[in-house]
Amino acid sequence: MSSLLSVGLDVGTTSTQLVVSRLTVENRASSFAVPDMDITERNVLYKSPVYFTPLLDESHVDGAEIRAIVEKEYQNAGIRREDVDTGAIIITGETSRKENARAVLDSLSDYAGDFVVATAGPDLESVLAAKGAGAVELSRNTGRPVLHMDIGGGTSNLALIEDGKILRTGCLNVGGRLIKFDKNGKLTYVSKVLNGIFRQNPGEIAQQAELHALAEKLTQALEMAAGLRETSDLMEKLLTEETGLTWEPPDREVVLSFSGGVADCIARELPWNEFGDLGPILGRSIRESRLCRGQYALGRETIRATVIGAGSYSTQLSGSTVYSQNVRFPLKNLPVVRKKDGFFQDSVVISIPGSLPPSYAQVREIAQKLAEPQPPELYLCLEADMAKALGQALAARLPPDTRILCIDRIRVGEDSYLDIGEPVGGAFPVVVKTLILERSST
Repeated sequence: MSSLLSVGLDVGTTSTQLVVSRLTVENRASSFAVPDMDITERNVLYKSPVYFTPLLDESHVDGAEIRAIVEKEYQNAGIRREDVDTGAIIITGETSRKENARAVLDSLSDYAGDFVVATAGPDLESVLAAKGAGAVELSRNTGRPVLHMDIGGGTSNLALIEDGKILRTGCLNVGGRLIKFDKNGKLTYVSKVLNGIFRQNPGEIAQQAELHALAEKLTQALEMAAGLRETSDLMEKLLTEETGLTWEPPDREVVLSFSGGVADCIARELPWNEFGDLGPILGRSIRESRLCRGQYALGRETIRATVIGAGSYSTQLSGSTVYSQNVRFPLKNLPVVRKKDGFFQDSVVISIPGSLPPSYAQVREIAQKLAEPQPPELYLCLEADMAKALGQALAARLPPDTRILCIDRIRVGEDSYLDIGEPVGGAFPVVVKTLILERSST
């Protein structure tokens, strides 16, 4: 039995926070069987205070201040950079679309240890929030389908879960800080995603009637996403463009689960101007809507759901029958691709889908096709349990100095990136990331 020290940092539209977790790695196989390494326990060791995300202005995150927060919280947690084995920095919601988000990612990734690397994307955030809030566990324990909604400052991340497995994810531009106003009630910020939905502009005094009408529209979009109201162009308008897909509401009754900063406003009545944003009004609108008339639950973690997920659930373990030759770890930010015409330009991971193990003849055929270009390095991520056999077949066909890595039992797709760390008990810790910063829109 061994362990990994994991750090999670969530830089969100509204809040920034850090957690430190201990992941216990155990061999589930008997002493006479092939090792089957798995993460069996996830214990949160430290939670930072919740900080308001520091901004230089509405379009620029204050990277220096975020770095100062990380330095301070590493000291408070009693950890050093070299202590950290794995984890993730998640830049989420509207913050991920700020103009300098990539510069912030780069400035933080070197500080967070050899294996903790910045990452962003609504699909990943939906998965981490659902796991961190306990929604996946709720579905697994009850056998009920669960639709989890992580409602933050700029976006609401959706995850449909059945039998403890996430079937699909989505994201809506629904959040508490799409509108901001000062202590005098003057609007200081109106998100562009509200064009055509909200009539007031920055500089005007916020009208409570307009704010309540906006909160009701945003709530209706969530009801549509949950299958509780007939869909309209309102939901389509509020879908985040990064998802690239339309959201398909569940076709049967589900348990609704909520997390995110707005979830705290669902549970309790707060003054409408408590935070200088739409959060309290939106929380009340959700509480009084169809979303809370059936079976629903607040997450085990609400505002901390994503960061708990980042610190405890971002890492997977590959299978134990893997193959590595001449590879120096850690490998960081490797893009995932499908093999194209046998041409290898930069370091990439080739994804080979399919969960059924192939025959020996099929393994030889795959190895022959991959080896034909005689690449200097070959990194493969397989769904099927065949990494060791394929790696050995490749080694027999390639020069001895070729860098070869074959890992399996990991499902990834294109538009993802992988970090792969030093082996633990024969398995490799893997962080699957979704980076969508190139698609910035605001």
